[in-house]
Amino acid sequence: MTEAYDGRRVLVAGLGLSGRSVARALLERGARVMVVDDRTEDRLQQQAAELRAGGAEVRLGEPTPDLDVELVVTSPGWRPDQPVLAAASDAGIEVIGEPELAWRLRPPGAPDWLGVTGTNGKTTTVGLLASILTAAGLRTVAAGNVGVPLIDVVQAQPGYDVLAVELSSFQLHWSSTLRCAAASVLNVADDHTDWHGSFAAYAEDKAKILRGDAVAIVNLDDAGSIAASVASSRRIGFTVGEPGRGEFGVRDGALVEGDGVPLADLAGLPLPGSHNVSNALAASALASQQGASPAAIRAGLAAYAPGRHRNEVVATGGGVVWVNDSKATNPHAAAASLAAYDSVVWIAGGLLKGAAVDDLVATVAARLRAVVLIGRDQAHIAAALARHATDVPVVTIDTHDTNGMDEAVAAAARLAQPGDTVLLAPAAASMDMFRDYAERGDRFVAAAERATAARDR
Repeated sequence: MTEAYDGRRVLVAGLGLSGRSVARALLERGARVMVVDDRTEDRLQQQAAELRAGGAEVRLGEPTPDLDVELVVTSPGWRPDQPVLAAASDAGIEVIGEPELAWRLRPPGAPDWLGVTGTNGKTTTVGLLASILTAAGLRTVAAGNVGVPLIDVVQAQPGYDVLAVELSSFQLHWSSTLRCAAASVLNVADDHTDWHGSFAAYAEDKAKILRGDAVAIVNLDDAGSIAASVASSRRIGFTVGEPGRGEFGVRDGALVEGDGVPLADLAGLPLPGSHNVSNALAASALASQQGASPAAIRAGLAAYAPGRHRNEVVATGGGVVWVNDSKATNPHAAAASLAAYDSVVWIAGGLLKGAAVDDLVATVAARLRAVVLIGRDQAHIAAALARHATDVPVVTIDTHDTNGMDEAVAAAARLAQPGDTVLLAPAAASMDMFRDYAERGDRFVAAAERATAARDR
């Protein structure tokens, strides 16, 4: 049932995309809304003015306010130890995230949520899922941690038949009552432990997506996925190997379900790499819970258009292929990306967020033609390469602004030989040098195009 907010005092922490949607939704329901953000840049001033015009109190760049509120709705980027959130917790005030509020505001007869989380592959899987559901004739949208904020989706008219929902560990941390009809923890690997405090806490937050009666779509190739679903009463497994009865898997060069019903040829999938086979299987299994037929799954997988910065071939020339996987922001993602190519000039580095890289380097060492290192934590990767890939040439880039990517690409072009793939799969976050992973990828693409053109002249 939709909760009532008329007259309730609510603090919205963060004036980002989801924060603005939350504030507007609460104002429409008669809540007394205060919005806080520690930033003060010009674009926020305009957004603050619009919310003030709608009746909100907005404070930018100010100390922690007196918390005379009944509820706090936080941006997913705010850590639990942020002063506003810590003060709310100490005062016994409930703190939730935007997806949790969206769940509480959904109208009677609201559609099912099909949830996806995991260290890597979330956005690709949700995109594949939405494509399959559309092919099955269902009104759907990819929402949550990707695309449209859930708070906007649950209020949309006309509505949807089912939602394809991506949820991050941050968002799940601040959830308590939301329930998915079916959900998958795709994988769990070392990431964001600086935010959660420990790997165990990170994994525990991921598992929250399977609360209640959710059908757990389990990656049988990932120990973290299996562990997350251990308490689930209803489970469907998927594997990139031979499936068991009632599972999704691969047989004779095709994705299959159940008793071997073919879904799609591996050669026809729109993304390379076994990790993307796994993503396609997860999406297929989730869609099957809404009645998607094998024909609809096949059509939806074929129709999917991959997003930018995800194993994206951006240039070719001189026998060298250039691939942008800037979205590989942790070692687990980089390992999956590197496994798709036989001989790689690897551009890596950035902010490791406390993640270890020895296992990654040891696993992919045989694939490396050379490595070009960028970013603040490049020394950690260099040390791992010295331990596990002693014969691989390594170039370090000392420029720690956006121009560093131009230097990295120039170095990679000198090192690459015909048959190689120059792969940007940083294994790290981007904010030491770039605004975000998209800017990092865009700089790589532009430099790769210039390097290829110069080589072809």
